[in-house]
Amino acid sequence: MKLTKSIVAIALMATALTAWAQDDIKNTEFNPVTTGVNSLSITPDARGASMGDLGAATEPDVNSQFWNPSKYAFAYSGAGVSLSYTPWLRKIVNDIYLANLAGYYKIGSSDNQAVSASLRYFSLGEVMATDGEGATLATINPFEMSVDVGYSRKLSEKFAMGVTLRYIYSDLGYSDMNTGDQTSSASAFSADLSGYYTTYPIIGRNECQWSLGFNLSNIGSKVSYNKGNDPAYLPANLKLGTAFTFPLADYNNLTIALDANKMLVPAKPRLADFEDQLAYDDALQEWKDKSSISGIFDSFSDNFAKRITYSVGAEYAYNQQFFLRGGYYYESKYAGNRQYFGLGAGFSLKVIKIDASYMIATAQNSPLDQTLRFTLSFDMNGIKDLFGRN
Repeated sequence: MKLTKSIVAIALMATALTAWAQDDIKNTEFNPVTTGVNSLSITPDARGASMGDLGAATEPDVNSQFWNPSKYAFAYSGAGVSLSYTPWLRKIVNDIYLANLAGYYKIGSSDNQAVSASLRYFSLGEVMATDGEGATLATINPFEMSVDVGYSRKLSEKFAMGVTLRYIYSDLGYSDMNTGDQTSSASAFSADLSGYYTTYPIIGRNECQWSLGFNLSNIGSKVSYNKGNDPAYLPANLKLGTAFTFPLADYNNLTIALDANKMLVPAKPRLADFEDQLAYDDALQEWKDKSSISGIFDSFSDNFAKRITYSVGAEYAYNQQFFLRGGYYYESKYAGNRQYFGLGAGFSLKVIKIDASYMIATAQNSPLDQTLRFTLSFDMNGIKDLFGRN
């Protein structure tokens, strides 16, 4: 008796980021990339989600740890902390959620470097473990979590780079002491490398801001839930982005941003692509044995154009206190078919900022539809000033 494979499949499906495939794309070209610990790719904060899941080059904020940690070096405040909460796949279940805690602190007297950290917890709710005959054995609460620390530094007045180290733990396992059957938990390590460039061109009589950013994330070891057998790739990703901010009038700014993402994971071989079972088995074994680094290079030769996702979004800000946001996320129907609009708003005081976002999926029957996110951020410098601790 043990946690059946069907239960594990349901748990993994619940963490998957791809929308359900529709009848019109069930063909030989449909082949989404599959990875382990998919929750690492879920957008944690409401601001980025409301702009179509982007943030590589937008203005630095407390949640830059997920999008581009090098932006912290350009943060205006000396420190900040945020807490985000996302009920996940709420159209299917009501007890799956993502919680994220992030923060940073500027160090040194020259205001050109920062340290940062985040803690991510993804709960898959309650899962019933059954035996082969369907009898309930136990109720378990599988989860995935990660903790990371980062360092960012300005290399010039306009450019900064950052590095992040991450520990990942995934517990989807269940063990039966009577039979000795068990599915083990998994852990892994990864690293991110990021860069951010920003400049202030004068257009007409207005000073604008133009930024570029990149984040090479989750480059690390594989994960395995079967004592080292059948390892899965981490969701390694290359994110490139640009953002342009210009004033509409006094105290009114508009930012337009674009992000492009490329998963750095090779697609799993499909039986339909091979002449016989033996050739497929050889290709599948080669895919399993491939290292994470080799997989990164191979991912660029695997239907490159169809593996890129795009996000475009805009943010209107009034006096840096009230914000309206919108955006769109697009993924090819052959690579997962995630397509949705993001909408959101934010309100900021000297000490606290509240953001909320809402997702509207355009793909029919998408489990991502109606996803809500909430983020609460604190400006630690503002708190010090509030209490007169200058």
